[in-house]
Amino acid sequence: MADKHLFQSGTLNRLALKNRIMVAPMTRISATVDGVPGDRMKHYYERFARGGFGTIITEGLYIDEAWSQTYAFQAGLVNSRQVAGWRAITDGVHQHGGKIIAQLMHAGAISQGNIYRRDTLAPSVVQPRGEQLGFYHGHGDYALPVEMSEDQIQQAIDSFAETAARAIGVAGFDGIEIHGANGYLLDQFFTDYTNQRHDRWGGDIAARLSLTLAVIRAVRQRIGHDVTLGVRISQGKVNDFHHKWQEGEAGAKQVFRLLAESGIDYLHLTEYDALQPAFADNALSLVQIAREAAPSLTIVANGSLSNSRAASQALEQGADYVALGKSALANPDWPMRVRDAAALREFDNNLLAPSADVKNCELA
Repeated sequence: MADKHLFQSGTLNRLALKNRIMVAPMTRISATVDGVPGDRMKHYYERFARGGFGTIITEGLYIDEAWSQTYAFQAGLVNSRQVAGWRAITDGVHQHGGKIIAQLMHAGAISQGNIYRRDTLAPSVVQPRGEQLGFYHGHGDYALPVEMSEDQIQQAIDSFAETAARAIGVAGFDGIEIHGANGYLLDQFFTDYTNQRHDRWGGDIAARLSLTLAVIRAVRQRIGHDVTLGVRISQGKVNDFHHKWQEGEAGAKQVFRLLAESGIDYLHLTEYDALQPAFADNALSLVQIAREAAPSLTIVANGSLSNSRAASQALEQGADYVALGKSALANPDWPMRVRDAAALREFDNNLLAPSADVKNCELA
């Protein structure tokens, strides 16, 4: 079959994966108000394992009881009740033959539902673009953030590392993904217009990546060298959808080389359409640029890879794995359907309306 490469087994560090098909991280705001995942989320994640996905990357989990929570009803991984809820989920996914990676995140300036704090932190005092997201229970402008102190930056780094150790050692996850994409804290440090610092955390594109690299080092030190560790980066943001890195291909290659040297096991690249040119003056996709810059780095591609043809094309462009979002929501058995040449369901936008929580129809 033309998509046979999608069903080849693979490894991420010492983690054995049965195929190249992952569930992308998607924020579904279905925990309790205090961040505890329950049976609803357990059934939601188990469906993907039953449906044949080799790997599931969770929605972003907040990492402290301070500034990191991003959305109301978002799950955390910072206290015993939250950890116990996730342990039930990881056990369920494992019972159905799947692997599950915890994505860890910090909101930074674009928090819109934090139960612990009303104020927000960011690299610089810059008003976030856009408005809060209605389908995540937000409304109006984002708050003007406070510039992070060196102590607060170190606290954030420590929180990533401590939560990663908790995820692996207690909650039963198979790996860690650091969320450095989509406009959240690490991406705010990486982005030119949101990072106006003149210390070691600001400057050119390599300097702006330094916080993400520091988080990678701290997490790796806590979880050891045998545990799968990845990082997700992007150009677009939830509050600035069309953003492009101003340094273009040259800057992207510099970033990919630095990440390849950082000790991660995979790089998760997310674009609106992973197959399309990354920059207006170049025909190469971000996956193709990353593959050229970092030949030995494992790449996960995400973005509009809804059918087997598009997913296979991403592998042909240089990705090692594909991560599916909306198509996985519409088809929690996507791998089985593709394997059996069955028709795929179209995504229904009502699934994320009026809010993005998990719906009863998804659990039927």
